[in-house]
Amino acid sequence: MKKSIILLAIITIVGFGFYKKIYIPKHTYQTTQAIKGNIDISVNGIGNVDAKNIYKIGSLYGGKINSFTINEGQYIKKGDLIAIVDSVDLSNKIDEQKALKQKLLSDTNSLKIDKQSAQVNFNYQLELFKRNKKLFKTHSISSLDYQKYLTSKDTAKLKINSLDSKIISLQNQIKQTQANINGLQKKLDLYTIVAPINGYVTKKIVTNYQIIMPNQTLVEITNPKDIWVATYIDTKQSGKINIGDTATIKLQSNNKEYKGKVVNINPINNPITYEREVDVIFDNLPIPFYLQEQAKVKIDITTLKDVIKIPTKALVMNNKQNGTWILVDQKVKFKPLEILAYENKMAAVKGIDTNAKIVLTNPQKKTLSNGMTIYHD
Repeated sequence: MKKSIILLAIITIVGFGFYKKIYIPKHTYQTTQAIKGNIDISVNGIGNVDAKNIYKIGSLYGGKINSFTINEGQYIKKGDLIAIVDSVDLSNKIDEQKALKQKLLSDTNSLKIDKQSAQVNFNYQLELFKRNKKLFKTHSISSLDYQKYLTSKDTAKLKINSLDSKIISLQNQIKQTQANINGLQKKLDLYTIVAPINGYVTKKIVTNYQIIMPNQTLVEITNPKDIWVATYIDTKQSGKINIGDTATIKLQSNNKEYKGKVVNINPINNPITYEREVDVIFDNLPIPFYLQEQAKVKIDITTLKDVIKIPTKALVMNNKQNGTWILVDQKVKFKPLEILAYENKMAAVKGIDTNAKIVLTNPQKKTLSNGMTIYHD
């Protein structure tokens, strides 16, 4: 009898210890409550620093490159010299045409002087003709003499006409020579490569004194205004994005955040990754920048105001429904919820109020079920 009492006492002590040390802790859960506030809705994506336009600057003509001293990363202004391609004898041809033009001008001036002399002679012959014409009418001179004066006048006139024709011919040759000079000079100018825009040299493809082919690219230039982050967003989320939406860009190289905005949404989705390219520019482009650098982008969609928010760790799935566990009279009850949006570690939901006591699940404790009695901190 005494042994039975002692055994019972031992069992009671062990049971009480089990209840206090194991049972109660295993059925004790943390609780929290929903709060009311605003929640910012955003979408996230990964992208690369890219450019709307990359200008490939090359030479229309081939040849040896001279005066090619710019470097990658260098900022150049519109009109700055990039390179000079050896034009071989093109300058000599221009000089030859200029010399020819000078000779033609000299010859033209000589003919104009001759014309002035011919004009004086014509005026003299015309006066003689007029005077002797009157004499011929009064039969003071013979027909033969009259014909002599007429012939001299007409010959003087033909001399002027001949000189006019030669002057016009030379003037046409001068115009053609000047056109040749202009054409050769324009061609020579094309051997001097200058920057068409302000920008950074992002790629240098050839080296000084290298022989290049016609239309070969020498450098690539990017205008800072064209720099953006080509961001890839899941197609399911991309439909919420609009041009002008604000964004935050975090570069991989320095982990700094930069403000930006959406400026372009690519109309074609990637059929393999089911993503859409959304292009985001910097409000203030960091200098230097690096093309193809990876960046994380968060695009702000809208703000939900005065909504109910609960911790995302309180959300569970039960019978294929989203919801949370709440405590009613020390008993657990599943509460279905409509999830409106996520922000950091909080979720905006519908279907619960701020008075509800939310039970936080714990994988190290017993699985919750409807009607289960629990303890809470």
